[in-house]
Amino acid sequence: MATLLHIDSSVFPADASSSRAVADAFRSAWQEQHPEGTVIHRDLAAKPVPHITAHAHTAGFSDPATHSPEQAAAFAERVKLIEELERADAVLIGAPMYNLTIPSTLKAWLDNVVLFGRTAGDAQSVKGTPITVVASRGGAYGPGTPRAGYEYVQNYLSAVLADFLGADLDFIVPELTMAPADPGMADLVPLFEASRERALAEASAKAKQLAQRLAA
Repeated sequence: MATLLHIDSSVFPADASSSRAVADAFRSAWQEQHPEGTVIHRDLAAKPVPHITAHAHTAGFSDPATHSPEQAAAFAERVKLIEELERADAVLIGAPMYNLTIPSTLKAWLDNVVLFGRTAGDAQSVKGTPITVVASRGGAYGPGTPRAGYEYVQNYLSAVLADFLGADLDFIVPELTMAPADPGMADLVPLFEASRERALAEASAKAKQLAQRLAA
């Protein structure tokens, strides 16, 4: 049966996080289609993976036979995360925008799993794997908006996940998530609510379509 790797990186719980809420809708719809399948959930806020170190980094560019004990130990932790990604039939990532880009915990996970010669570069061991990213953001950063030039979540993840890893990448983008909490954005609350409902419906529909495609 199919395996879904679900990565969350929001610092907030599901009832206060748009990325978690939309990712949960995707996961629920997926599980309806794959009741006997496997979901591996990594909550990077609750249990961060190690940030890349000099030993972990240099080990990725050298022959394992030459690794020092420190390199071997650090690289073994990277390999665990890489193998988890490689075994997944599909990947779901919650990636809220913090200060214009992704959370540092998600960056740490990416630094571990992006390995040239295996997952990236000419090899691309996860090439074609469907990856759905819930890219929530507090404001509006889409094309044509005043802040479009400050959108570094989709741009960055497209470069890493699609270009480097060769994944089949898709985005779901709930916007204006700060509107209910920011008095200055009160007039935008209806737009936020509409964006959230669209994202929830899109998540459910995409999960069902993907589950059916993988089962075919």
